[in-house]
Amino acid sequence: MKIRIINKSDLPLPSYKTKGSAGLDLHSNNNEDIILKPMERKLVPTGIHIELKEGYEAQIRARSGLAVKHGISLVNGIGTIDSDYRGEIKIILINLGEEDFTIKKGDRIAQMVIMKYEHVDVQEVDVLGDSIRGEGGFGHTGI
Repeated sequence: MKIRIINKSDLPLPSYKTKGSAGLDLHSNNNEDIILKPMERKLVPTGIHIELKEGYEAQIRARSGLAVKHGISLVNGIGTIDSDYRGEIKIILINLGEEDFTIKKGDRIAQMVIMKYEHVDVQEVDVLGDSIRGEGGFGHTGI
């Protein structure tokens, strides 16, 4: 599958780092360093605009290395870029660590995974079908 990309930065296009990678690395496109203090969140530009076919979304995910080494994550867990969005992809980063974290231009700050989805027809009913699990949730099967 091909996606169309406009790159309004002087940085490389999003790319897979290995043959088995699911996510394309996204780079920060900030002119000045961004200091992310503990528990602070900021919107970080990428300079990237994409066009996806209908029925696909781009999921923006945290990079595991930044998360485990520095506590850097995404405020919204996984961000969704809809197929009809044409604006710049910006990443909402949060510093869950204990020290300031500096984002320099060109740093790999997130990854983008392209996923297929389907629209569903929502049908309101009075009763749902039975299942073995039922309403059990939130750890009901133990640790």
